[in-house]
Amino acid sequence: MKEIAVNVAVIQDNQILLTQRDDFETWILPGGGVEDRESITQAAIRETKEETGLDVELSRLVGIYSRLGNILTGHVVLFVGKQIGGEIKCQEGETIAVKWFPFDQIPSPLSLGHDRRISDAISGVGGGVTVTQEFYLTNQKRKIGRNKLYKLRDKSGLWRQKFYLRLVERLELKEKVEVEGNDLDT
Repeated sequence: MKEIAVNVAVIQDNQILLTQRDDFETWILPGGGVEDRESITQAAIRETKEETGLDVELSRLVGIYSRLGNILTGHVVLFVGKQIGGEIKCQEGETIAVKWFPFDQIPSPLSLGHDRRISDAISGVGGGVTVTQEFYLTNQKRKIGRNKLYKLRDKSGLWRQKFYLRLVERLELKEKVEVEGNDLDT
């Protein structure tokens, strides 16, 4: 079975909380993998606390995003939440920055698939949108997982973000909305 992960769009005062990853220095929504004996919502709350230092309350399900293709495949359940406690802090070895951004000032570069998720969360999509995104690295026949990608990055001699940007330039994206969500603002 493919990896199941969660993301949380923590939103308040027309701002969204993003973390900067240590591995490629890209910006993402807080989140991570669902562990054994843990519900999806428990994972969302735990991962947000680990990566940002904040306690959150989940307020809505945005949808499910499937990433297929030949690079970093998996399925992500996206929630919107609000801060109910805690203080911003980075998670050593995973995040190098945690910051609030106004909706019209989203930073770059974002990790694969996060532009769509952020846009859906901000625009009020909910009710279970399902989106399939297929990312294909051109001239690559085998699937590339996270460990292989890290080895390629380390061998490249490039700055982490530069390696990621060059990688993304070689990707082809096919995207399909399989189930329409509801615009909760209308």
